Amino acid sequence: MRIVAGRFRGRALRAPPGRVTRPTADRVRQALFDMLMHAPWAGRDVMEGAQVLDGFAGTGGLGLEALSRGAAAALFIESDRNALSALRDNIAACGAQPMAQVRTWNMTRLPPREAATPAGLVFLDPPYGRDLPAAALATLERGGWIAPGALLIVETAADEIPPVAPERLLAQREHGAARLSVWRHEDATGR
Repeated sequence: MRIVAGRFRGRALRAPPGRVTRPTADRVRQALFDMLMHAPWAGRDVMEGAQVLDGFAGTGGLGLEALSRGAAAALFIESDRNALSALRDNIAACGAQPMAQVRTWNMTRLPPREAATPAGLVFLDPPYGRDLPAAALATLERGGWIAPGALLIVETAADEIPPVAPERLLAQREHGAARLSVWRHEDATGR
């Protein structure tokens, strides 16, 4: 696995041993970021200066790809000890420490956001088949972690139903066993 584009392009990403962490494949990550960079609903500067939240971060590939392409900062949330070790190594290998924060939290039981800026770009790549996306999104919303109008990107198994009404989807793509679903966050006022 490698960073696909941007200032960290070509940097190898270390995956933790075992089968607990399932990193997003390079080709899926490239397809996702190509879509984000070129979709009319995203805007060409979607990455520039973005505050990113990479939930169920694993290796950190999604958040690091965003930083590589111009995001200002990324918050990586992961609870698995082996994944955390790989995540920290990958952040260091990219020299991204000044722009990255790592939190050892359970994505379905986050504390309320305090000083951190809410994320305008949220990636969730939970383990497949465990109904985690909806629970994680509810926790993020309750805690104030998501900015109004933020882009939400969730990777699920291709046979899983995404945690959003179909009419709200901006895009949905299948890549082998993975499905990427993208939509905008609506705040309590419906915006």
